[in-house]
Amino acid sequence: MSAELPEFYFRVRENGATVFRVDTENRQRRIEMSEIAVVNIRNGQIKPHGDHELSEEELEVIQDWMEERLAVLATRDIDDIYRAIDYLNLTTHWAQTRAEEDQLDEVTDSLLLAMHDLRTVLVRKKADRLMKGQE
Repeated sequence: MSAELPEFYFRVRENGATVFRVDTENRQRRIEMSEIAVVNIRNGQIKPHGDHELSEEELEVIQDWMEERLAVLATRDIDDIYRAIDYLNLTTHWAQTRAEEDQLDEVTDSLLLAMHDLRTVLVRKKADRLMKGQE
């Protein structure tokens, strides 16, 4: 059972990806990958590699990947926030039931400042949303 390789491979980078065209149609039946572009999803920029001119098909595949990637990253962001809520709850349980005094001394100020900062931002953002809703 042999699976077909995709025509394009996206090597993910922090702000996007390096895009390769995958080729197995050569005499040695080796996988060859030719870099065709670099993508920046933050600013939407697609830069062809070297003197390669991107075809309409390549541009369409890259743009589709960019949309899918942005959706994946947005989903991960929300998932990370729900994990943070879980960690806050676990931290509360730890502080109440298992924490030693020296452990609490070590983390209390940092936790209080981080929670105060988060609360301040959340309250301000909620007030902004409420004010927009009244307009």
